[in-house]
Amino acid sequence: MKSQPLASFRSLHWQRRLTLALSNPMPQPQLLLAPPSAHPLLTGEICVATMEDVRRVMGAFSRRDHFKVVLVLEGANELHYATRSYAVDRPALVFTNRLVPYSWELVEGGAEQQGYVCGFTESFLHSAMRGVSLKESVLYKVDGNPVYFLNDEQRRYLTEVFVRMLRDQDSDYPHKHDLLRSQLSLLIHEAAQLPPARSYPAVPTTAAERITNLFLTLLDVQFPVTAPSDEPLLKNAQDYADRLAVHVNSLNRAVKEVTGKPTTAHIAERLVNEAKMLLQHTDWPVADIADRLGFGYATYFARFFKQHTGSTPLAFRHPA
Repeated sequence: MKSQPLASFRSLHWQRRLTLALSNPMPQPQLLLAPPSAHPLLTGEICVATMEDVRRVMGAFSRRDHFKVVLVLEGANELHYATRSYAVDRPALVFTNRLVPYSWELVEGGAEQQGYVCGFTESFLHSAMRGVSLKESVLYKVDGNPVYFLNDEQRRYLTEVFVRMLRDQDSDYPHKHDLLRSQLSLLIHEAAQLPPARSYPAVPTTAAERITNLFLTLLDVQFPVTAPSDEPLLKNAQDYADRLAVHVNSLNRAVKEVTGKPTTAHIAERLVNEAKMLLQHTDWPVADIADRLGFGYATYFARFFKQHTGSTPLAFRHPA
């Protein structure tokens, strides 16, 4: 009789590891992330694993540069995605965008989730979806619907796709990444034909609040900058409007209405704060910092930085 509580505790522990591994919470306010481990799931542009594997190597799927496709076969969890929530309590295909904060939460008394996970970089997604507008894909829409419930036939078919992806990932076939790109593209196209799940608001919001929350979320998840080789940041209001699938005028109007500050002021403030952190706490050349923050030339960055701080980048880094 004494072993049952221990078994329940262990099951809950492993479920929590899975929900943490699959989540993309708001970044913590530190400058640099801890060095990644050498586990093979942390390297490369794509990795496929069972949920059991993810529970064991949770850090491998916590990469902030990864999009994810999750095939849920069993169990129950709640997905909080931007300003919306979904009860994922039956077989489902779930797409998560790396630029959106989201978290998986255990459903009390729910069974342990089983299924598959595929994590991949944005560059791999671009190569897999050549000739297709990514702005219209289920994975790329920040304000899109990430959850698609499956019937038995769809569940069997998509399970076979993930099984093949696992097999191809571990093979010695020289063109296996081409196969994985094709299979990833297949998953996205299959989801595009499915009716999306119904969400419920995580918090009550007006249209202006919803747009503003998504903008601030998209702005926040791009920081902190962790390496000079990271993808360029979104740098102006039009970039954010494109990602959020709204007109730039609607974005500017909503942000000003809700926060009292224009969109450009929020972007400039975050860029200046990040620039200060990088100048103070890294030895990156100013030109590399300028490039990483989206400035085409170091002179543009220097002008921007002085306009907002009254100091040049070098003078700020090496005060008299």
